[in-house]
Amino acid sequence: MVERVALYPGTFDPVTNGHLDVISRAARLVDRLVVGVAMNIGKGPLFPLEERAELVRAETDKIAARTGCVIEVRPFTGLLIGFAREVGAQMIFRGLRAVTDFDYEFQMAGMNARLDQEVETVFLMASERNHFISSRFVKEIAQLGGDISTFVPALTLERTLAKTRKTAAE
Repeated sequence: MVERVALYPGTFDPVTNGHLDVISRAARLVDRLVVGVAMNIGKGPLFPLEERAELVRAETDKIAARTGCVIEVRPFTGLLIGFAREVGAQMIFRGLRAVTDFDYEFQMAGMNARLDQEVETVFLMASERNHFISSRFVKEIAQLGGDISTFVPALTLERTLAKTRKTAAE
């Protein structure tokens, strides 16, 4: 039987409970899931690439143990479809929160399909309790002193608060 390999890419700055929800659900559908942590300096990341990968890895180890899926966390730069080929992914999982996400993701899926027809894009709707969570809002709430504890896992909470307090003090 052919191993089902998928890629779930994102910047994960920071990783949220919404991301982990999609990872958990995707892990139940494939044999191996590569979580690609993207370098995206255009978004002005709070965390450096390797630290983002470390935070995702800390959470995905638990998901892998629970689901039996092999989960790899790998930083990447460059074209998404090139990274998908590199890791042997037959599909790319993308999470959708709202209609506004769909427009962008629909265009991205079309472009990726033109670049490589062998790689399918699979959309997973965010679960009801997570559909409003975005990394951008989490960072903003933290920077303004709000409570983000229900949006992120414990280690990410600790690190995000440390970073945002340090930034606010400067």
